[in-house]
This record gives sequence, C-alpha cells and structure tokens, in this order.
Amino acid sequence: MSLERRTLLGLAAVLGGAPVVHPSVAEQALVPRHPTPSVAPPDPTEIIRLWPDGAPGGEGVTVVPIVPERSTDPAFHDRYAQYTTDPILTVFRPERPNGSALLLIPGGGYRWAVLDKEGYDVARVFAASGTTCFVLRYRLPADGWTAGADAPVQDAQRALRLIRSRATDYGLNPDRIGVLGASAGGHLAGLASVRTEATYDPIDAADTASLRPNLTILMYPVATMADPYVHAGSRTHLLGDAPSVERIAAYSLEQMDWTGAAPVFLLHAMDDGAVPVENSLQLLTTLKAAGAPAEAHLFQEGGHGFGVRLIQGRPAQAWPDLVRAWAARLDFAL
Repeated sequence: MSLERRTLLGLAAVLGGAPVVHPSVAEQALVPRHPTPSVAPPDPTEIIRLWPDGAPGGEGVTVVPIVPERSTDPAFHDRYAQYTTDPILTVFRPERPNGSALLLIPGGGYRWAVLDKEGYDVARVFAASGTTCFVLRYRLPADGWTAGADAPVQDAQRALRLIRSRATDYGLNPDRIGVLGASAGGHLAGLASVRTEATYDPIDAADTASLRPNLTILMYPVATMADPYVHAGSRTHLLGDAPSVERIAAYSLEQMDWTGAAPVFLLHAMDDGAVPVENSLQLLTTLKAAGAPAEAHLFQEGGHGFGVRLIQGRPAQAWPDLVRAWAARLDFAL
C-alpha cells in the first residue's frame, strides 16, 4: 500500500509529535484542480443545424469538409474543422441549468476552427457550473461563399438568434445569452457583438429574435486588421492578400463604434507571440471611449491559444473564475 507525502507527514505528527508540514503555495499551484483523465470524454450528441435548407450563398462552394485529429494522446482531442459547409451548434447541457447560455466561437486564424481546445474543452468548464453551452462550427471566408468575409458573421448572428429563440426549450433567460470567442474566434465574437444589422435575409421565425449577445468574453482576440499588431494570417484568410485601407478599417474592432454594446471581458497573455497584447489594449481604449462596460485581465505568461488545458498550474488558470466573478456582478450566472 502506497501513502502520499501529506498522509505520511500527518502520521508522523500524530505518532511523534512533529508539526504537520503543509504544501507551499507554489506546490499547491502545481496541483491540478481536477484529475487528468486517461481517456478523452465523449462528445455531446445534440447538434443544431444553423441553416436547415443550406447556408446562404453557397452556389460556388466546392470544398469538402474535413475534421483532422492532431492529438496523439488518448487523454484529449485536438481537432480542427476546415472547409465547413453545413454550420452547426454542438450543445453541452448542464446537469443543473442556471438559465444562462454561452455561444463559444473557437479560433483558427479564419483558416479553420479548433473544436476542442477553445470549444469543447471550454464548454465543459462552464457547463459544469450550470451554463448551457453551444459550440459553433462556422463557415470560413475564403471557401467561395457569396458573403465572403461576412459568411462567418452570418453564422454567428444566426446562432445567437437560434439560441435566443429556443430559450424556453433549454430553460434559458433570453436576456442571458453570452458569446465567448478565442483568437480569430474572438474577432468573430466581437463582430457579432458590435454589429447591429443582420448580414443575411431572414429565413424563419427565429430571425425575429435579437442577434446581439448580452455579454461578450474575448480571449486573446484578433481585434485589429491593421499593422503593426495584426495577426497577418487571420487578415489574409478573412480579407485577402491586399485589402484596402477602408476594408481593413471596416473589420478592425478597435475602429468600430461600441456605443450601446454589451459588457466586454478581455483576457490576454503579455507574452503572446502570435496575437500581440496590443490587440486587447487598443480595443479596451475604444471600449472606454464609447462608455461600453469592460474589464480586462492581462497575464504575464501564457502565450497564445492556451484555452483551459495548456495553463494548468499557472496564474492564467484562474481565468474562468475571473469571468464568473465579473459576470456575477452583472447578475449573469456563469
């Protein structure tokens, strides 16, 4: 029979009168909050198709969808969706719903969408505390859709409307629908938060619902399309090789009018080598000038694309709790 260090120290204290030695703060920080699973959890089976009769503007689309697996560890998946033609929501239902919902939009530089790291993994964290989560698998702008750069925006707007229109079915408060986007998904979540007009023609009763979220969470977002802080790959895949100054401005979140937008939570790592922290800092300045409620948390380390799994044992691991505390002050349970 093996005994843990803490157990042995406790027995020594009882038997020999020695003081109990507790693990240091540094040691505690390195202990995962939850045991690492040996096998990845199963995917949810509940799926919502965004466009029952097909996504709009697909007449010239010839791509074939793929979902490659990059992980070689059975404990977790690391998949990405590329060339999506039938956008869907994957639903994570909590055991005890708290009435709130999150639309999760993973990143991938508008080249693909990483399903697990910034989608399913994050959804499980918030579903565990009662939030009904919907992970968006969206279309990509360079795949031949008539809407081009607005094709993913169409999917995000349609997703928000579908969730809100089905609030009763999911036990949701229609005024408690948030969006969480990461990296390029943060850019898409930002567009869904700031734009007030629909980017597609209505197709059914769901399209009478509001298309804007009640709360926005942006993780290390691709905010700007302008030099010098742009993530070049995201801009190329969204706007092409040589977009005009006007087009760059039209898709740069920090150059938009955020007056009247929902509260925004920003989180970013200072050592992000892919999407510079200035993306969040510039957007924060814009939010402040517009009088939009905002909170920002910057971590000294964390890099880019950390999600929840890649920051275990580091300060940025606290970000879901920071988000929950912020949302609670807004009477928004997460």
